[in-house]
Amino acid sequence: MLYLEERGRGPRLALVHGFTQSGRAWGPAGDRLAERFRLLALDAPGHGRSAGIEADLPGGADLMAEAVDRAGGPAAWLGYSMGGRFALHVALQHPHLVTRLVLVSATAGIDDATERADRRRADGQLADRIEAEGLEPFLRTWLAQPLFASLPPEAAQLESRLDGTAAGLASSLRRAGTGTQEPLWDQLVHLRIPVLVVVGRLDGKYLALAGRLVEAIGTNAELEVVEGAGHACHLEQSDRFSDAVTSWLAG
Repeated sequence: MLYLEERGRGPRLALVHGFTQSGRAWGPAGDRLAERFRLLALDAPGHGRSAGIEADLPGGADLMAEAVDRAGGPAAWLGYSMGGRFALHVALQHPHLVTRLVLVSATAGIDDATERADRRRADGQLADRIEAEGLEPFLRTWLAQPLFASLPPEAAQLESRLDGTAAGLASSLRRAGTGTQEPLWDQLVHLRIPVLVVVGRLDGKYLALAGRLVEAIGTNAELEVVEGAGHACHLEQSDRFSDAVTSWLAG
């Protein structure tokens, strides 16, 4: 079973982290959310204390749903980046367990089959690199890429990322990387719950994807743009992020 850690008090909120992270990686935003919510912080397959578990996106979503259900039943769900893709699968596969959905810097997949295959090959090569370099050297290279240019080193949560293993991250890329994901865009209209799509203003690629998510989901979706933040907006502007999410969930 996936590792799940609970803290805080209030309505239940399941958290699904991004690639290379763990359930410990929510930083000050997580601390503030725990003041208002009972957090159910999952370690995704291949990550943290679930490093030995291998699963693709649909299978991982089933494992996540099972863990949260065992911990008490339906909850609001919040997923960041890779975690957003997992949370989206949970909402579509197990709608009875999702009361509200927050998607942070997320996508519903790559439409073009050729582009998807190219991404799958690139993810496979990256998995090979992780296994060759080892965990910490890879993490330092990963965090140095332009996607995280606006993320201060002290907010990057490197220590919590070291909870994982090189083998676990490599398995995650090969089984649940963006290139493996069947596009979900045409299924988004079936989401009947309130959805908040959150993105950093400085994250141009995902800003465009966020707008597309809101349009595809329909009138039950809202967009929240975090000013002064990039891809990891919950770590870069934790107060703005947590205030926006708390206000929306309370509403």
